[in-house]
Amino acid sequence: MSGLESLLDSRQVWRAQTGVDSDRGEAVASGHAELDALLPGGGWPSAAISELLSAGAGNGELALLWPVLSRMTREGRPIVLVSPPGAPYPAAWRRAGVVLEQCHWLDVQGREALWATEQCLRAGCCGAVVAWLPQVNNRLMRRLQVAAASGNTLAFVHRPLAKVTEASPAPLRLRLHRHAELEILKCRGGFAPSRRIAFGGGT
Repeated sequence: MSGLESLLDSRQVWRAQTGVDSDRGEAVASGHAELDALLPGGGWPSAAISELLSAGAGNGELALLWPVLSRMTREGRPIVLVSPPGAPYPAAWRRAGVVLEQCHWLDVQGREALWATEQCLRAGCCGAVVAWLPQVNNRLMRRLQVAAASGNTLAFVHRPLAKVTEASPAPLRLRLHRHAELEILKCRGGFAPSRRIAFGGGT
């Protein structure tokens, strides 16, 4: 990691948005009022990856994403889950307001999971892609970021907490804590607040 990358990934400076990336579209509301109030643009960065880091899969990432996934499926926009840690529980997804007919689950692993994620992002036909990719490194994350921008697709990639010290091209990096709390580690275009944010319920 270069000294510049280390500095940009820290909370000490922020990178201004210039050129094509700043015109990719408005942010997408997360459905969590407190989080949206702190994120640049007021929501998830569109046509980009939001990286979710936690000590293990199933630590609240679905509760965090259900509001936006629910809204997209109700609008008739398909969502794709790539390599989720377990079989989705239909009753819970319905309670969250997700239209199951618009959900697609790809049970693939390793290189196939990476390939499937990249292709879904580039296709431009998905409202959102959510992928659990513990194996991807910084170089592969850059490929996925390019794919998300190319397909103008909202993307979420879950990675292990051990990856937190690595540089990442994701415009937004969040650390998920227990008890439905998160910490913004990096938000391109603004300053990352040091306090934790509760995301127990969507708005």
